[in-house]
Amino acid sequence: MQLTYLDSNSWSIEIAGVNVLLDPWLVGPLVFGNLPWLFKGTRRKAKTIPTQIDVILLSQGLEDHAHPPTLEQLDRSIPIVGSAGAAKVAKKLGYTDVTALSHRQIYTVGDRLQIQAVPGSPIGPTTVENGYLLTDLQRGTRLYYEPHGYHDEMLQSIGSVEVVITPIVNLELPLVGPFIKGRESALEVVKWLEPRYILPTAAGGDVDFEGLLVSALRAVGTLESFRALLEQHHLETEVIDPTPGVPVELSFPAVEGTSSVRGEA
Repeated sequence: MQLTYLDSNSWSIEIAGVNVLLDPWLVGPLVFGNLPWLFKGTRRKAKTIPTQIDVILLSQGLEDHAHPPTLEQLDRSIPIVGSAGAAKVAKKLGYTDVTALSHRQIYTVGDRLQIQAVPGSPIGPTTVENGYLLTDLQRGTRLYYEPHGYHDEMLQSIGSVEVVITPIVNLELPLVGPFIKGRESALEVVKWLEPRYILPTAAGGDVDFEGLLVSALRAVGTLESFRALLEQHHLETEVIDPTPGVPVELSFPAVEGTSSVRGEA
């Protein structure tokens, strides 16, 4: 399994011989609702779009997960798998192979990779976006991804995974509290899933943010404090701090049985 952090929520993941581009923001600024005065993200360096993409995986329909300028640069024939909101964005942009996954639904790439949607982040009063469980069907190794730190209790029944990608620090707004949950939320999911590795997402990378919303944000926690928290709770999960653009190669012994044996969400 090879993981490359592409800043913000964006990842390139090679698993089971399948190249997955996850929540890509790779070109242009990141702006919500055409309101740069409220929030604007700018890259310090241009990102190269991966040349090998077998599937694009989108957890949410918001711009920092389904980034329209980036999706406009990609081949519209690449399969897209995403939440209902993300699928709507992809179809509007002209993608021809779009699968919207509801919670618990499964998408497979041949006999190699299984992608299962699980409940993720609440967006507004009625919408819950997607997290994902990715399973190498040949080796049985699994990766869990949720970009805002909202981990559904159903995860407690799926058994262990090898890798978790999720925030490990809080991003909080005064009087509102955390809208990205790390620290305690990440500690809880480590207890549930007992991963060998956890990698942070959502905050960081080679990007600069500005705007009224950014000025009010407060980060609570650090990688080192989270490592100390794991040690305090006698958890052996290793925290990996990825360098943007530099692949992280992870290897695991073969797991007895595939995900269907180990339990699905």
